[in-house]
Amino acid sequence: MKKLALAAALAALSLPVVPTVALAGPIESACMASGRQAANRQLCRCIQQAADATLSRGDQRQAAAFFRDPHKSQEIRASRSSNDSAFWQRYSRFGSTAEANCAR
Repeated sequence: MKKLALAAALAALSLPVVPTVALAGPIESACMASGRQAANRQLCRCIQQAADATLSRGDQRQAAAFFRDPHKSQEIRASRSSNDSAFWQRYSRFGSTAEANCAR
């Protein structure tokens, strides 16, 4: 019983030093992989936080594609589809939020 208590105590003491893994969201990952000179972990994380506040995960995946192919954003913007129009409104709100919170 003492060995079990000792093992539990050691396990409890080791918890604070075990690093937690923060998973990057789709926007942060795309931002970091974009190769843009201004992209850095702090900025990309801030942009991801703006995305988390304004976009669904599906919207985030769609928006992340714009980092790889910026022309896709213009196709969505020019589309006459009501779904694309609704997405563009949400995406514009995200852009304004990111600019307000992450601009230096």
